[in-house]
Amino acid sequence: MTNDVIGIDLGGTAIKLGLFQKNGTCIQSVTVATPQPSTPKAVVEVMADAIAQLDTNHSVIAIGVGTPGPADATGRIARVAINLNDWHDIPLADWLEAKTGCPTIIANDANCAGLGEAWLGAGRQFRHLIMLTLGTGVGGAVILDGKLFVGHQGAAGELGLITLNPEGPPCNSGNQGSLEQYLSIGAIRRRTGKEPAELGILANEGNPKALAFWHYYGRDLGAGLASLIYILTPEAIIIGGGVSASAKFFFPAAWAEIERRVLPSSRTGLQLLPATLGNQAGMVGAAKLALQMRNDEL
Repeated sequence: MTNDVIGIDLGGTAIKLGLFQKNGTCIQSVTVATPQPSTPKAVVEVMADAIAQLDTNHSVIAIGVGTPGPADATGRIARVAINLNDWHDIPLADWLEAKTGCPTIIANDANCAGLGEAWLGAGRQFRHLIMLTLGTGVGGAVILDGKLFVGHQGAAGELGLITLNPEGPPCNSGNQGSLEQYLSIGAIRRRTGKEPAELGILANEGNPKALAFWHYYGRDLGAGLASLIYILTPEAIIIGGGVSASAKFFFPAAWAEIERRVLPSSRTGLQLLPATLGNQAGMVGAAKLALQMRNDEL
């Protein structure tokens, strides 16, 4: 029997679970469909059944869960879960503990992705880093001294909601001209009428319009990152999410913008890197969250 942890990535269509050793080795993974409708009780039932599918020869000491929305500062309550039905202030950790008898902690899925990259991915060499996930929305995570920073009431790290242009398009958050309104998949569609993958293919073929778009996209990304760098002075910035598949086309412009806007003293040694864990990052980070919870208790 070994003391392992379970990392769970809860999504709108699928729930990914992994059984991890303390060194990060994934012993077993399971993916199950998210129940429809995805009500809290139905999701917890499916999670509990999936956990039971994992190898019972291993002693699980903690469970971590990444949810598509903010959690409270204690990592117990899912305050809202985007794309899930009827999720408002759900005591998800309590419910899973009651089902499994195992200590449980939860966090926002983008935070978990950042923690995963910091542990086993592109950020593993660094103690201080930030991650942006460029996808349907623009999520973020802040890792300080190797630990996830969640701030007051657990709401820190919404990096995609910082203001890029005060006169820009309205954002679902209530902000206007947020970074998300320039970098998300929806923003790319609005700006070009095309999908990010299509623009990536066109850029690969040398299409001038696609290459120009990615250049301007990189400039917007770099301008947004400049504000974050001045506040946090990270060692590395990790870029993940579906849009990052085209990183080679927009990283040069993003880095040039950072160099133009940020004093050398605030970016000494800074690295801009693509994420490496893909869609496993959330599950990996949730496992790390569980390990850190147990270590903090000891």
